Amino acid sequence: MKKLRLKKGVIIGAYLIAFSLTGMSAFFVSQNMQANNPTEEDIEYVNSSIIDDKKDQEVIKEEVKMVKPYTNDQVETLKYFYDYLGEASSQEKSILYHENTYIQNSGMDFGLTDTFDVVSVLDGTVLDVREDELLGTVVEIKHDNDFISSYQSLSEVSVKKNDTVKQGQVIGKSGTNTIDQDLGNHLHFELYKSGEVVDPSKYFDQVISNEDNKQTTTETKTEEQTEENTNTNEETE
Repeated sequence: MKKLRLKKGVIIGAYLIAFSLTGMSAFFVSQNMQANNPTEEDIEYVNSSIIDDKKDQEVIKEEVKMVKPYTNDQVETLKYFYDYLGEASSQEKSILYHENTYIQNSGMDFGLTDTFDVVSVLDGTVLDVREDELLGTVVEIKHDNDFISSYQSLSEVSVKKNDTVKQGQVIGKSGTNTIDQDLGNHLHFELYKSGEVVDPSKYFDQVISNEDNKQTTTETKTEEQTEENTNTNEETE
């Protein structure tokens, strides 16, 4: 039987083809591995939390300071709020005299020779606008945080009941009343907190929102402590 012999050129060609196929296979395998395994440059790292829990988000309230009920720098304080714990000299400046009767001042009186603008000390809603025989024209405004401000002895009023007013908005002008005739042109201002009359001077230029946040936090802690004590007593029983 006659043996077939391959020529040298054919053998070399076969080896070249086999080598090329092996190299191409290795190249495609390498590309596939790179596609399935991204490099460090392709990886995006997320620093923020992927859980959006609105309950855990801290609400930051804008700080609000109570302003004085006037803007004219020439306005002076004529009478102060009567403080039972105050000094005698201060108490003397906090007494009203009307029809042979001394009355403890429940607010503050601000005066100037000329009529001056009266402004709202905070944002709020007008509760009432009325005429009083002794106090003159009165405007009452309800504010957040359980505050009510009262502006008395006004000569003009530029708001009406249920109006929404902004802090610093002009609500009227100073005037006179019957109970404080000796003061002449002035504004009698009173401030109420949770239904009780308070000294306005302790709240002017003070942050109102923070005070109530602290109060709310204290109340919340007290409620939690009460609940814990109740649970403890139930377990003991």
